Amino acid sequence: MNSAPPTLADLNADELREMVTGLLQKVASNTAQIQFKQALIDKLTYENAVLKRLKFGLKSEKMNAEQRSLLDETLDADLAAVADEIARAQPESAAAQEKRTPKRQALPAELPRQTFTHEPESTVCTATGCGSQMKRIGEDVSEKLDYVPGVFCVHRHVRGKWACACCQTLVQVAVEPHVIDKGIPTPGLLAQVLINKFADHLPLYRQEAIFGRAGVLIPRSTLAQWVGSCGVELQPLVDALKRDILSRSVLHADETPVQMLKPGKGKTHRAYLWAYAAGAHEDIKAVVYDFCESRAGANAKAFLEEWRGSLVVDDFSGYKQLMGDAQKQITEVGCWAHARRKFHDLQLANQSQIAEQAVRQIAQIYAVEREIKEFSAEDRLSLRQEKSQPLVQTLHDWLMLNRQKVPEGSATAKAIDYSLRRWKALTRFLQDGQLPVDNNWIENQIRPIAIGRNNWLFAGSLRAGQRAAAVMSLIQSAKLNGHDPHAYLKDVLTRLPTHMNSRLEELLPHRWNRA
Repeated sequence: MNSAPPTLADLNADELREMVTGLLQKVASNTAQIQFKQALIDKLTYENAVLKRLKFGLKSEKMNAEQRSLLDETLDADLAAVADEIARAQPESAAAQEKRTPKRQALPAELPRQTFTHEPESTVCTATGCGSQMKRIGEDVSEKLDYVPGVFCVHRHVRGKWACACCQTLVQVAVEPHVIDKGIPTPGLLAQVLINKFADHLPLYRQEAIFGRAGVLIPRSTLAQWVGSCGVELQPLVDALKRDILSRSVLHADETPVQMLKPGKGKTHRAYLWAYAAGAHEDIKAVVYDFCESRAGANAKAFLEEWRGSLVVDDFSGYKQLMGDAQKQITEVGCWAHARRKFHDLQLANQSQIAEQAVRQIAQIYAVEREIKEFSAEDRLSLRQEKSQPLVQTLHDWLMLNRQKVPEGSATAKAIDYSLRRWKALTRFLQDGQLPVDNNWIENQIRPIAIGRNNWLFAGSLRAGQRAAAVMSLIQSAKLNGHDPHAYLKDVLTRLPTHMNSRLEELLPHRWNRA
């Protein structure tokens, strides 16, 4: 027979003290958990309120109407992208998807229409033991809005329904998968929206007005949802492009500032768009942009990860930690264009004779580079050692001599010190014919970003900046390979829904062939 549990009266002082201590510890632990969960709830509640205020409430008086519309389209694009990612992780039932399918207005009847018929290859019933001739009993018609630059037209997809009178079997061609299922845009229209926004720098509120003048009213919130969904679909292709670039032994890197708005603060702060490209003499032409919240060198370190090779950069200190990491095994390659620029600016400022002579000597190095540009790496290295090596040595001796003649702290001294301090990095091109002489290749890929940011005003969020960087990576890489970016994106968005992941590299801009 079990004995009754001890009561408080049965416990001695030490046992009571131990019990009370244990209870107090449990209370303290529970209190800490409650405080943590409440803090999390408060944080999420605050963020939710901020998003609702940004979306539906009054905005800061510091923002004009155009700035507000840019933020609105960013929120819509972010929400659509998040929804797509959640849908991928947690597939919904068909009933749930049907329930949330939005109702939309019919497309304008006056638009020209192209009809595409989809019928089964055979109308003989394939049910076991049947073999009867099927009869057409109806059809389903869906309309998608297409865009050929300058002209809207409607694609009518008529899918005939065929039924067997004997066994009641129904046959109909399945709906082809699209980037946006059950939506009205064709890949051509989606490509145009992306090109307008990320290549021609037209914000969505301007595209809304342009489409409206053509007779098609597409709310900017809908355009933003399309942009967000396309960003999610194209991201694996950008990841593949990054892997291909990082497989090369020579890379260029550069960065440029872009304003970014932090939701809830009402003010912008300086973020950065980093650019990475395979070396100018490598066998691919491709660039990948990486949007980050700061200019910290940790961003470059995270992007390059396990990469090993020669990195062509300017003198920005953010890259120094990469070169100083022995495990990284990254070799710095200097940029002669930056060295020349120091003397060129000095020459323009005060007509310095020393600067003029330095520019003239550096020009001789570039003359050799133009001569050997199309040569193989081996021939290029041989001619550099034959022709460029003496020029570089002469320049070094001349710089050392003139450095002793100019006063400390002068503009001329700073220009000379810049080259002498980086001399080892500047002369590495003399030991490897695959190395470029400067970083101009990546600076040319940064230029479209610098031109376009006057129209962007700011990136509405970190996610929006990263999405823009991904799409611009594909657009700029397509341009580098001589492709029409609209034709490229249209074809890629058409093929992506059914393209095998194992063959994703076929759609990269430098490997793409039109379907």
